[in-house]
Amino acid sequence: MVTLAGGVVRLEPLGTRHTADLFACLGKDDEAWRWMIAPTPQTLADMSEMVEGYLSDKFAGTLEPYAVVEVSSGRVIGTTSFMDISKNDRSAEIGSTIFAREFWRTKVNTETKLLLLTRAFEVEKFIRVSFKTDHLNTRSQAAIQRIGATFEGRFRSHRIRTDGSLRDSMYYSIIASEWPSVKAKLEAMLK
Repeated sequence: MVTLAGGVVRLEPLGTRHTADLFACLGKDDEAWRWMIAPTPQTLADMSEMVEGYLSDKFAGTLEPYAVVEVSSGRVIGTTSFMDISKNDRSAEIGSTIFAREFWRTKVNTETKLLLLTRAFEVEKFIRVSFKTDHLNTRSQAAIQRIGATFEGRFRSHRIRTDGSLRDSMYYSIIASEWPSVKAKLEAMLK
């Protein structure tokens, strides 16, 4: 994993050094964690356990987690990951993306996705990148569609939310042949 740098954000390979900063920007914020499978970290120890879990998955080769850092301030403002990585099929999912609320509806998500997708399609030579979100999370669905992903379908009763209710997952993807137009769209959105 390498650091991915843009003008708005820098994606640093996640490490334990990011734990306290992630807790400062995301801890105890139930609204920020509302659609995540993991419960809201209520303590620094909770956040440390989450980061350690991400790092364990990284060493297993199934996750590439990043800390999202605001370039102008140097502050950690969230996290995102490549998940469900298949080198054989040249595919991955982008997910576990969560930002501090003050960065919602800003250029942060757009540039984060541009950096990850550029790495996926231009460096790793992936042929497919997918995204999934809760069927009730219309904000995330709109953001995924806005970046140019195509809706593929709904997995019914796919996950169990932290409150025990069942979640359907809405699946989207971008494939390699679509990447040039998606990239142009994302670059235009950042201007």
